Amino acid sequence: MADDLDVRLEWLELKDERRTGWVCRGIENSESVAAHTWGTATLCLFYANRAEGAVDRDRAVSMALVHDLAEARTGDFATRADEASQRVSAEEKAVLERDAITDLLSPFESHECAPQSLWAEYEAGETATAQFVKVMDLLDNCLQALKYELEHRYDETETSDADSRFENLDEFFATSAPRLRTATGNALFGTIKARYERAIGRDCQL
Repeated sequence: MADDLDVRLEWLELKDERRTGWVCRGIENSESVAAHTWGTATLCLFYANRAEGAVDRDRAVSMALVHDLAEARTGDFATRADEASQRVSAEEKAVLERDAITDLLSPFESHECAPQSLWAEYEAGETATAQFVKVMDLLDNCLQALKYELEHRYDETETSDADSRFENLDEFFATSAPRLRTATGNALFGTIKARYERAIGRDCQL
C-alpha cells in the first residue's frame, strides 16, 4: 500500500501536468489539470441548484475534485473529435486510470468521503450527480476555450498537433456538444458558444 505522504506528494503532479488538448493547439502558458479541476468544482458549486434530477451539490463538488486525480500518474489523455487521433483507446485509458486511482487513493479507503467510490460513480456516469459533474467538466473546457480565444493565446499560423479540420478552438466545442445530455448543460453551452462565435466572427464548426 502506498504511503500517505508519498501519495499526497504525487497528487501535486496535477499542478504541473498541462492539459494535452491545449498543448496540441499551441496555447501559451496553458492551464494545468489542477486548474481544470478547480474550474469544474466551482461550476458544480454554483450550478447544482439549476440541475435536473436529484443532484447532491456537496457530493458533486467532491466528485469534481477527484475526477481527474488519476492523471497525476497517467498524464492527460485528451478527447479528440477524430477517434483515430486518440493516443490510447477508451478501454486502455479506463484500465490505466482505474489502476492509478486505486493506488493514489489507497491510504484513504476508509475516509468518510469515500473518494474512490466518488471516482467510480463519476466514471460510471449513471447517477444524476455524476452526469451533472460530467457536464460541468465539459463546460469548463468550453469556458477555457473562450478565454483563450478572447486573449489570443495561440498563433493560428503555426503548425500544431490539433485536428486540422477545425479552425480556432472549435474542436473543444465539437467534442463537448454530443455529450451534453441535460437541458441546463445545453443552455449554458449555448451561451458560451454564442460568445465564442462573436469572438471568432463566424459560426462554430460542430
